[in-house]
Amino acid sequence: MSDLLITLLIIPGLYMLYLAVFMLWVETQTRGDRYFARPLEQRVQFVHLLRAQARFIRPFFDLIAKVFRLKILPSMRYEGVTGPPMMCSKKSYLRTKNYVPQEEDIFVATQMKCGTTWMQQIVFEILCSGNGDLTDSGYRHMYALSPWIETSPTSSVPMERAPLVGPQRNRIIKTHMPAQLTPYAKKAKYIYVTRHPVSCFASCVDFIHLLAGPLAPEREDLLNWYCSDDMWWMSWPDHVEGWWQRSQQCDNVLFVHYEDLKKDLPKMIQSIAEFLQRPLNTEQLEKVVYKSSFEYMRDNEAQFEMFSPNVFSVSKDDIRFMQSGALDRHQDTNDIERTRINAFCREKLKNATYPLSQYYPDVLETTDSVQSESHLHEQAS
Repeated sequence: MSDLLITLLIIPGLYMLYLAVFMLWVETQTRGDRYFARPLEQRVQFVHLLRAQARFIRPFFDLIAKVFRLKILPSMRYEGVTGPPMMCSKKSYLRTKNYVPQEEDIFVATQMKCGTTWMQQIVFEILCSGNGDLTDSGYRHMYALSPWIETSPTSSVPMERAPLVGPQRNRIIKTHMPAQLTPYAKKAKYIYVTRHPVSCFASCVDFIHLLAGPLAPEREDLLNWYCSDDMWWMSWPDHVEGWWQRSQQCDNVLFVHYEDLKKDLPKMIQSIAEFLQRPLNTEQLEKVVYKSSFEYMRDNEAQFEMFSPNVFSVSKDDIRFMQSGALDRHQDTNDIERTRINAFCREKLKNATYPLSQYYPDVLETTDSVQSESHLHEQAS
């Protein structure tokens, strides 16, 4: 009987030790650009190894999730702006705020899940005249090329090692920081991208399930988080308003809508190229458009993952980082969610300078009678 008791005590202890050692090993293998800078074959092998181990690890978290799920997402806070503590810290936010932008810096700024990686790829290909190379013979991965400044050095190539791209040798810097915490210099360039807040929410839900797996908060709790000042990097309306004001005050800040990119990608790429002072001829434009298409990026998804794989993401076959690329994700939300999000944004922006009625008029409706974003920009065009 005593031997059985000892065995029953030892087995869980060994399992917890295995779990701790494995998770620590994953952290050491994926920190910074240790995963992203590897050749594709090595990244694929790492994912296969992670998936094999996930069969033993995932059931533990599934069991935990039956009695415990996150009510709110863990957050760190700096000067009123939150962020995911597994990627960001007060130190990383302070370091970001104090960074002195250089003439070669191009910032791609967004609230999360608003087309960040898409714009990074567009800018990269423009700088390379459509000949950008993210294969093993080139930069290998977007995050081995483009530093994510407020998470550096944990989630991408560190700022100090970020390569300079193209003949003009530019650095492409990603950030989700609000305008007031993004380091600004007249000699640098900034491109801000936003998308409809309802579509943004739907993509946030998918992303958080990839990060937290079965421990992710219930959808209602995610909605409460999204419609609050606790949302990472600031709420959608406050984030948009801050960057809109910056774009109206500074000619080195370009404000872009995701829906315009979907509506006429060649036209928008030409506009972005002109803003960057990197004109494209017809052949170059065609290359950039092709390599910035959703189909191309999804076919080469291994070059664009936003974060290194974990035991949850490798076992989620129904959710991918390049999820749909759809213009309108209203169908992935319900009436209550759409009404709540629209009301929250409407109230937040009632005295703002951002022209909500021009770009997202359905948000101003007191009911969710507008279900599609396909015509959202007819007034603006």
